[in-house]
Amino acid sequence: MPSSRDYLNEVKKQIKEISVEDVKKKLDSKSQPLVIDVREPEEVQSGILPHAKNIVRGFLELKIENEEPNRDREMILYCAGGNRSALAAKALGDLGYKNVSSMKGGYGAWQHGGYPIEQRKSLSAEKLSRYTRHLSMPEVGEEGQLKLLDAKVLLIGAGGLGSPAGLYLAAAGVGTIGIIDNDVVDKSNLQRQILHDESWEGRPKVESALHRMKGINSDIKVIPFNTRLDRTNVREIFSQFDIVVNGCDNFATRYLINDACVFLKKPLVDGSIFRFEGQITVFDSSKSGPCYRCLYPAPPPPEMAPSCQEAGVFGVLPGIIGSLQAVEAIKIILQKGEVLIGKLILYDALKQKFRELKIRRDKACPVCGDHPTIKELIDYEWFCSMANKHD
Repeated sequence: MPSSRDYLNEVKKQIKEISVEDVKKKLDSKSQPLVIDVREPEEVQSGILPHAKNIVRGFLELKIENEEPNRDREMILYCAGGNRSALAAKALGDLGYKNVSSMKGGYGAWQHGGYPIEQRKSLSAEKLSRYTRHLSMPEVGEEGQLKLLDAKVLLIGAGGLGSPAGLYLAAAGVGTIGIIDNDVVDKSNLQRQILHDESWEGRPKVESALHRMKGINSDIKVIPFNTRLDRTNVREIFSQFDIVVNGCDNFATRYLINDACVFLKKPLVDGSIFRFEGQITVFDSSKSGPCYRCLYPAPPPPEMAPSCQEAGVFGVLPGIIGSLQAVEAIKIILQKGEVLIGKLILYDALKQKFRELKIRRDKACPVCGDHPTIKELIDYEWFCSMANKHD
């Protein structure tokens, strides 16, 4: 029986090996091969080749098709010394990848040659354990989880929509979550606002939300804003975050949020609920998508849009819409999937049906159009009252 050393030598005869000098030349050229580091996460902490992907050896065969389905693309694999990458190269060859090389001497030879390396963040043992279900998904992995931990998301409202969105964003490991609300917990909230419980009745919602989200994930940062959002503070607050998730049901505030997001080029994950119906979309004019004013140029008359307090809301409904808002925010962070820009999802709980409508950017929109006429934040209370003024 051949020894492991004999087997390794035989494998190296069957694969293509490439020197670190030739790897450097390829990385400097226009060909840009896919470079894969097959070392373990703790090994990568010392450094990694520029632009390399880290797929540990044990998962390479399982994850490679998602990372690169093109079996003709040139790939260069490396490990610490060149042995694991040689075995990995043979495995990919057996899977039908035709242009795979193993870097001689591995990372040690690259480092000894004085070639550039990158220092990247990596997950601690505690985080590797906490987010293991994310890490096993090629669409997320360690790289995606690090993006989540670096992300900053602002929730508008700690109510029906903010509750499920906040809980799932916290659980997913979004590193910084802001939440703005100037209301207190009322017993009538508990039918749907799952961030809160009876012990918090009469106390600020943002404090209850902070306590609950930190209880799920003590590793994240939660920033409470126990204030009313208005045009004097919206820019300062929004500028601290990457994404805004809106769960308010006040039209003046909706237009304020929209305009601020357009001016600051922030994606806005918008949701709303009414009795048994809900809707969700993503407004992002920086990606040439429509904004809230493209869909609703003016607010409807008050009698056409009663509040949840007046019309009621099915308690489970915000859980569905708020969770979908969390999904969209995470997709934006990971840059995965099809974000709902230019699409409006309508949900009917009684019929258990979803519908998708296309919405387009209005070139004449006064805020995001080709020739905007509104370039600063306005008096939105006045705007809404004038829009509904009858002669």
